[in-house]
Amino acid sequence: MTIYSVPRVKICGITDLEDARHASVCGADALGFVFYPGSPRFIDPDRARWIIADLPPLVTTVGLFVNEAPARIREIVDFCGLDTIQLHGDEQPDQCSFPPCRVIKAVRLNKQMSHSEACDAYQVSALLLDAYVPDQFGGTGHRCDWAQAALIAAQHRVILAGGLNPENVTEAVRQVRPYGVDVSSGVESKPGRKDPEKVARFIRAAKEAL
Repeated sequence: MTIYSVPRVKICGITDLEDARHASVCGADALGFVFYPGSPRFIDPDRARWIIADLPPLVTTVGLFVNEAPARIREIVDFCGLDTIQLHGDEQPDQCSFPPCRVIKAVRLNKQMSHSEACDAYQVSALLLDAYVPDQFGGTGHRCDWAQAALIAAQHRVILAGGLNPENVTEAVRQVRPYGVDVSSGVESKPGRKDPEKVARFIRAAKEAL
């Protein structure tokens, strides 16, 4: 397993063009767009497409879906021009293939679940590790177990999420050594709107952690 010295940074829950532009200028490697209607960060595909069309060419765009019909996922991916699919629901391993798109599978860690049970069956481009909160599919601001995440990161390509913010991301990267980090609520002024100063500090702290 390759260990990357500089983690990739994904700013998730983008709903505004100004936020997208600012995150890109600050060095975000990826931007996430939430197509789950139950989220306060939900974005309509028409608006997402408009924002994505304005982005620099080397910023990866990620569409987040929760228990969505495969046909609808493909429709939104094609319409918006998304690069990567993130599945954040109860999708089983045999539901995570969308060639030629890369797929990130979110796994919500809890104390009763071993890392092998959680992750080994998924044949995806990366695993996103988030905190387990009953009946919620991410964006909760709760921190996942970094010790458990570090065990998984030693065997899989991991994107660490869950309760990260500019103050703790340095320590998270040093403990877990993930391929990337993902933040949403930890850099917001309110759900769906990013705080420019927090975004800049988060990206800088993550990339300078090692």
